[in-house]
Formats: sequence, C-alpha cells, structure tokens
Amino acid sequence: QVQLVESGGGLVQAGGSLRLSCAASGRTFSSYAMGWFRQAPGKEREFVAVISWRGSTYYADYVEGRFTISRDNAKNTVYLQMNSLKPEDTAVYYCAASAMGAGSPRYRYEYDYWGQGTQVTVSS
Repeated sequence: QVQLVESGGGLVQAGGSLRLSCAASGRTFSSYAMGWFRQAPGKEREFVAVISWRGSTYYADYVEGRFTISRDNAKNTVYLQMNSLKPEDTAVYYCAASAMGAGSPRYRYEYDYWGQGTQVTVSS
C-alpha cells in the first residue's frame, strides 16, 4: 500500500512558478514510476509528466519545456517544478504511483495509487 500526499499548490500570476511536492509512504517508493496528472473543471483528468524509478522522464506536449519532474528516493518524494505558468494550467494536480516502475506510464489505468490533489490557479 502506498499513500500519497500532495502539497505546494496555490494562486500565482501568469508567467510565475510553483513547485508541487508529493510525499509517499511505504518502503517500495523507489520501485514505482511516479506521475502527475491534472483535472480542470469540466474536463477529463489528463497526463502531465512521469518519472521512472531510474529517473527517466516523459512530458505531455503542453508542458514540455516549462515543467520538470524529479524525485528524491531518500525522502520518498516526487516534485513538479512548474515555470512560465499559463491560465490554462489551472487545475487540480494529482500525484500517482504506478507499479510499472521502469516504464513511462501515461494513462490513468496504469496507475495504482493516487493522492487527494492540490489546487493550482493561474491568474491572467
């Protein structure tokens, strides 16, 4: 069992930055691929970024070059650094863990555990 708790969301102006954190419980954190998803009001939850247990990363086109995912296995934490934020980045951001540790899972059904989400609001 893995429990995930996100933090770091908030209100920021367009062009600003935020760093989200996701703290995980459990001794097997380092074996999971960790992903970030987001869900805007009235829209489906969509993939943002993933990092494998080895540190390989993959990003959605709409955040490539602006967002950076990283992990610290010693702290059981995954991060999402978000720069050059746009109003369309406004959403609830969710952290998720996938047993497909070596891969780059990008679909919701590939993830086994989810956090409760943290709100990010970007004002224009």
